[in-house]
Amino acid sequence: MHEVGELSFDKPLSSDQPAAGIRYGSRQGFWVIAAAVLGSGIAFLDSSVVNTALPRIRATYGTTLSGQQWVVTGYLLTLGSLLVVGGALGDIFGRRKTFVFGLVGFSLTSVMCGLAPNISVLIIARVFQGAAAALLVPGSMAMLSAVFHPDDRATAIGAWAGLASVSTALGPFLGGWLIDSVSWRWIFLINPFLAAIAVVIAQRSVPESRGESLHRTIDLGGAAALSVGLAGLVYALIEGPERGWSNRVVGCAVAGLILLALFVVIEMRTSNPMVPLGMFRSKRFAGTNAATFVMWGAIGAVFFLLTILLQNDLGYSALEAGAATLPITVLMALFASRSGALAQRVGVRAPLIVGPAVTAGAFALLSRISPGSRYGHDVFPPLVLFGFGLVLTVAPLTATVLASVDQARVGVGSAINNAVARVASLLAIAVLPAVSGMSGSGGTITEGFAKAMWICAALTLTASVISALTITQDQAV
Repeated sequence: MHEVGELSFDKPLSSDQPAAGIRYGSRQGFWVIAAAVLGSGIAFLDSSVVNTALPRIRATYGTTLSGQQWVVTGYLLTLGSLLVVGGALGDIFGRRKTFVFGLVGFSLTSVMCGLAPNISVLIIARVFQGAAAALLVPGSMAMLSAVFHPDDRATAIGAWAGLASVSTALGPFLGGWLIDSVSWRWIFLINPFLAAIAVVIAQRSVPESRGESLHRTIDLGGAAALSVGLAGLVYALIEGPERGWSNRVVGCAVAGLILLALFVVIEMRTSNPMVPLGMFRSKRFAGTNAATFVMWGAIGAVFFLLTILLQNDLGYSALEAGAATLPITVLMALFASRSGALAQRVGVRAPLIVGPAVTAGAFALLSRISPGSRYGHDVFPPLVLFGFGLVLTVAPLTATVLASVDQARVGVGSAINNAVARVASLLAIAVLPAVSGMSGSGGTITEGFAKAMWICAALTLTASVISALTITQDQAV
């Protein structure tokens, strides 16, 4: 086994030759985690901060609710469908190299977003930005797993997950400050500066590593079928209710469904599938991903709609709308690690039943918000409850996913679960405004907001039921 001082920055390290000399708490360990947090943090940040900017983007381009939906879903489309591919590319070509390539791509596409002259260019740039982010998110965890000592890997990954989660939660607040103080464009234009720091740290402090097989193939057919299929379906779900169900819209929906069915066929027949369907034979793995799908779909829709409602219907500034969600950030920062420790002691079943149920209660309370609502009375209490629901759910959910697969497939299992969460948010943001009766005329969404929150409450309550039915053993993880 290599000592810390002997780690090569050029020669790839196979996973059975772990760069395991790096210890948590060491100087090099600090910089490795810093690179991973910066890289994945900007990807997570852009998943959340853009919601705060949507009203300003609408005002700049004169776009409709569907345009705002596309700004969010364009990013989630490629991020969700290419996450597993991004992990495979790191295994084949080198995790640090792929991570750095993702940072460069994310920087370039962020500049495209920030300088976009119209809504169409912004949406296209967001699609490419999501593809670059798909290299950063799995690459961050893979780097940590490859280079840290086995005794310190869980701690290092936990530190990365905690700091990355805080960056995501802080996104609306920091983005709100930039939007009000400078321009919404700077939520994108600041990314190259952060990415440049991450590139320098990665090049200097992160050893290169690769997977066991350097000849592994990439499931390009599966990736293409999933991406294009989702794009066709989402196009129909967003444009159909607003522009009418023309032949083109219906054709896109049908083509999308056919391609998604083809994706399943490809995954069943290819020798190296992007999503090994056999993993879903595990009741816990299938159940946890089903719970993830319904709950994170609801969460994505709530953040999307709430930030628009607060600004367009209640008159909040971008900074005020971002600051409104700070209770969630504070609770996650204070109690997320304790939730993980609780699951370690008592098992994951109870938190995964109670957490979504608490979140469902929070969404039911959010349904009361309307023009004239007061923050302290109508907004703050449900957001606190929302925060506690997330605290109870996030760490046990991640632990359950990782415990549901064998050690050799932990990375794939985690990537699949991440992809499920992103695709769920993508579909919920596309579907829920239409189902709830929101027209988005004039930028307001009051009509239908309460119905949307009740639907989200039902979805998260469904996640609680799924957990009760599929996680049958109250075992620690």
